[in-house]
Amino acid sequence: MNIAEYKGVFVFAQQVDNKLSGIALELVGKGKDLAKDLGTEVTAVLVGYGVKDLADELAAYGADKVILVDDEQLKEYRTEPYAHALASVIEKYKPEIFLVGATAIGRDLGPRVSARIHTGLTADCTQLEIGDFPINPVPGKEQLHNQLLMTRPAFGGNTIATIACPEFRPQMATVRPGVMQKAPKVEGAKAVVEEFNPGFTPDDKYVEILEIVKSVVDTVDIMDAKILVSGGRGVGSPENFKVLDDLAEVLGATVSCSRAVVDAGWKPKDLQVGQTGKTVRPNVYFAIGISGAIQHLAGMEESDLIIAINKDETAPIFDVADYGIVGDLNKIVPALTEKLKAEMAAKN
Repeated sequence: MNIAEYKGVFVFAQQVDNKLSGIALELVGKGKDLAKDLGTEVTAVLVGYGVKDLADELAAYGADKVILVDDEQLKEYRTEPYAHALASVIEKYKPEIFLVGATAIGRDLGPRVSARIHTGLTADCTQLEIGDFPINPVPGKEQLHNQLLMTRPAFGGNTIATIACPEFRPQMATVRPGVMQKAPKVEGAKAVVEEFNPGFTPDDKYVEILEIVKSVVDTVDIMDAKILVSGGRGVGSPENFKVLDDLAEVLGATVSCSRAVVDAGWKPKDLQVGQTGKTVRPNVYFAIGISGAIQHLAGMEESDLIIAINKDETAPIFDVADYGIVGDLNKIVPALTEKLKAEMAAKN
């Protein structure tokens, strides 16, 4: 492999039902930062059927170029045709870096593509940067520059590993949704689009989709919430979440929870914040009855303002909280709710 042939930062612009997923725009933003450090461009790879109209949106969020793979075989996500599309793009354009969202689609697609093109893949990354590898010089070993340093939690979140792929290209990573930030939108941006179709010949690896059933959920996506009222095991019972619901209603907030709450069957998985749940960045995050295990912190520590309420003054959550209240949540939260109601009534 001639590593010098590989140039540019490419990102997989995931779309579902002809609508770009949030992670696609987050990856374009991060890709732009990496490309700037390398003195190159960021290219979005848009795969689907009848999706050309999405190219300008990718340009508005920072994509210098869009490679469009548009074919009827790509109308719905299926592993084989999508893997063929991405592997073919990589073989033709030879990107130095290729990023994929760690979504259900990305976690299925990324490993298969990396295996086909014989490169490594670092999964579930929470940080990406350009740097030297080894990070600390080792006597007798060459230190390589301009490497993609991919950081991810390891051993259940108890340690952080930084991984590089110095001998193969592209350097591939899947990135957790909500971890990277979108670039500011540039209104009226027009994409530079290059169409590419490697050809698709259905075979016995092409699954046949018999029916698509869409689930209807009443809950809002906690990743979009500006204020989150999050409860943990310390809330005590599913019935006790009523006090959190009341606080959320006054604030116009959304209720979320920790993994312990989901494991206990008190709340659905869609509301879970943390390493095995969703990564959130609200303006205000209430951590109520949450101890603050590292797995939970990984999903919310980038919140603008963190307010912790816990009866255990040694709980790790207080280490990251901007404001901490030690005491019984069953007394504190209703009192806070009533105070906020009174404040709002006075203003009106």
